Amino acid sequence: MTDADFDDFDHESHMQRAFDLAREATERGDRPFGSVLVRDDEIVMKDSNRVLTEDDVRRHPELHLAYRACRAFDPDERAATVMYTSTEPCPMCAGGMRTAGFGRVVYSVGDDELAELGGSESPVRSAAILDGVTEVVEPILNNEGRRIHREFA
Repeated sequence: MTDADFDDFDHESHMQRAFDLAREATERGDRPFGSVLVRDDEIVMKDSNRVLTEDDVRRHPELHLAYRACRAFDPDERAATVMYTSTEPCPMCAGGMRTAGFGRVVYSVGDDELAELGGSESPVRSAAILDGVTEVVEPILNNEGRRIHREFA
């Protein structure tokens, strides 16, 4: 898999699906975070935040997808996978994604923006944690991602 192959993916469609999952999370009573894993431009896994409804701090969608991907796919398959996520992964999730070894992560709303919208800013950005393992691309559909967080606040 080359970066050029990732560049041909339907970024907006995949990010829209992550947004749908983020909205589903808020409807369920969780915070607005959703993620999908994409290989060969097809969604192969999806998840949304379940920290509050499952009373489990680990149920961030990015971390849970990294866990599931490590169980389901070999390292080469994971390296050929892109995670689209509504919001920049936190340090915990980025650490799990580093272990998973995805080829790329694409997000809509940066951690710095999330802090402006009422969240807290992480001491370490995901790109620093993923450096040398996973390419980080942002922002995709930033205005819509920000709107989801503003509506939640």
